[in-house]
Amino acid sequence: MAGNRSWVFFLTVCAVSLLGSNADIKFSIPVGKLFTYELMRETFQNDFEPLSKLYAGRLYDDPMIFKCNLQNFPDLPEWLRFTQRHPYDNGFLYGTPTSPGKSIIEIYAINKRSYETARQTIIINAITEKILPYQAEFFIKLREIEKVLPSPVQDEIKQDLQKLWRTEALEVVNISNALDRGGRVPLPLAGHYEGVYVKVASEQYFSECLLKVLTPEHERQCKAGAKIKIPGGCNFCSIPSNCITWCKTELIDLSKQEPAPPAPTMGPGILEAGGDFNPPESPPSRDFLPDYIVTVIVPLILAIILCLLLAYIMFGRREGVEKRNARTNQIQLYHHHTIHGNSDELRSMAGGRGVPPPLSTLPMFNARTGERAPPLQSDSPSIPLIMAQHDPYSDTLPRWESPSLLHL
Repeated sequence: MAGNRSWVFFLTVCAVSLLGSNADIKFSIPVGKLFTYELMRETFQNDFEPLSKLYAGRLYDDPMIFKCNLQNFPDLPEWLRFTQRHPYDNGFLYGTPTSPGKSIIEIYAINKRSYETARQTIIINAITEKILPYQAEFFIKLREIEKVLPSPVQDEIKQDLQKLWRTEALEVVNISNALDRGGRVPLPLAGHYEGVYVKVASEQYFSECLLKVLTPEHERQCKAGAKIKIPGGCNFCSIPSNCITWCKTELIDLSKQEPAPPAPTMGPGILEAGGDFNPPESPPSRDFLPDYIVTVIVPLILAIILCLLLAYIMFGRREGVEKRNARTNQIQLYHHHTIHGNSDELRSMAGGRGVPPPLSTLPMFNARTGERAPPLQSDSPSIPLIMAQHDPYSDTLPRWESPSLLHL
């Protein structure tokens, strides 16, 4: 099997090399039907490697990214979408045209290994066709958009919905990603998917299983948040990942819709002869004086009052502050003057020492024995301090040591 796959891959690449990927590809699709085109990396691999390497058996599998846009425009049409999950995955163009017309899509493939580019052009011609009247939209929770777009997966989902609708005349109208419809980005964990909306249509009316979606009991259960399972053999799900969510199922009956009103006809823009032009009445005049008073005069008056109050606080109260400071300075000067007077009085008293001082104030007087030591033979008026401080009432002290000396 592996050998057969390699040969198929080799033949595919060789065929592409002969046809070339730069040729225009044309599609003709009806309006209101799903369009899907898969951008295969093998198609563009031929443009990045010479034919000699391909014929020699050197088949490359380079990572590629695709850039798609409408010709002469930076983006795609409104109805067309593009998705590619990984550079080693194929890309998909998908969408449902809403109006007839031709769209030329330019596709650029960028080789992430060699940074070479290749170009391809697709011409999509949307033609008018009858729209199927009965449509239903289903939400598949365990799917992602790039896993649903391949044709085999679409056929699997379509088979389950045919059994549910009880008809084989079923067409896939649209496939859209749940993120484009306001869904949340899932956690990057196993078992979490983005979800996909699949819309199908048919000419046959809805089956009994589908009509149970419109019952009040079904709506009440969905609002309560219960897990809904339609009874009566209506759960057709051959693959668990293709099972639908019943609470997000919507039925659309286009046969009951009222026709759109006709478009307004444009006149020539010229008045009829003899007609008078009646201009519209001007609006009544408005008095802006109250608005001016509220928005300008009142704030101006408040600002003036605040300025006057601030000026009074800063300048009108300055005299009291100056008086208080002057009184404080006078007290300080008087205190300084008394200190100087007391100092002068002490100096005068010290200069007139004619009376001998009491014995208790003499430096060599012993208060316990009453004896005095001979005066020191020194011309200096200062008396040296006794460094050894002992108990003054001890007998070991000299007779001339006195407690009064310790205070000097």
